[in-house]
Amino acid sequence: MKYRVCHRTEYDYAGPVDQCHNEARLLLRDAAHQHCTRSLLNIEPRPQVYHERRDFFGNRVAYFAIQERHSRLVVNAVSDVEVTTPTDIAPGASRCWEQARPRATEWGLLEGGSAYLYCLDSPLVPLSAQARQYAEISCPPGRPLLEVAHDLMGRIYHDYAYVPGFTAVTTPLADVMEHRKGVCQDFAHVAIACLRSMGLPARYVSGYLETLPAPGQKKLVGADASHAWFAVFDPDLGWVDYDPTNNRMIGQRHLTAAWGRDFADVSPLKGVLYGSGRHELKVSVDVARLDPASALPDFDDPVRSI
Repeated sequence: MKYRVCHRTEYDYAGPVDQCHNEARLLLRDAAHQHCTRSLLNIEPRPQVYHERRDFFGNRVAYFAIQERHSRLVVNAVSDVEVTTPTDIAPGASRCWEQARPRATEWGLLEGGSAYLYCLDSPLVPLSAQARQYAEISCPPGRPLLEVAHDLMGRIYHDYAYVPGFTAVTTPLADVMEHRKGVCQDFAHVAIACLRSMGLPARYVSGYLETLPAPGQKKLVGADASHAWFAVFDPDLGWVDYDPTNNRMIGQRHLTAAWGRDFADVSPLKGVLYGSGRHELKVSVDVARLDPASALPDFDDPVRSI
């Protein structure tokens, strides 16, 4: 399957901004079942400084600085990707969870460090007795690791209510677990905290999910949204991804943008500015199946296009 992901971010400032410095993780990366074939990044106003790099986790990062007065910032990111269906893995086809726990001395197992790195606290996912207590129900002795992850995913899906606006990026994980409400980002963080509390490596994955319109309805452009899920590391199978928001393993309609320890490592756009304190933010996302003959959008002055 071939997709085009268009992610548009607009900042309208209450007053003029003299300059800003930003990092964007908006161009999709390659992954086990995904290859990014073309990408484009358009920034208005055009930045005076721009360069790209790979971060510690291998994600694509674009740094840019605008050094002229402006009252509006628009970032358009477009990625064309080819996705294959992930291999169907039976939950019982893994070693028991106790044997899957890495040791601190096991380095060099993964891109971006060791498996043990993903067992530790991270800025938005602190280890806690609360998470361990919830996780222990899914972790009876001798249970295969992927059965643990599958059961945990299903419990989060049934126990937690999807309530947009109830949480923010700064909402402590303990509050999410107490009220059992949140969005996909929160559910991924809960799962990661639970797995790590049992000594199991788990990472945060940001991306997109193609949404399908109701029968007889035309799909609305910009109606899709960013998505998030978690992955657990199996020593024999590698990373295996689960979507607790939808209670399913990831499939062909899941598109990976970046991964890290938690959301703080993969924020789509972050930075600092000098000037106006208040702003209005608008984000629109469109995930569409791609006609192979389609050209990239014709922006007046793209910063990056391949």
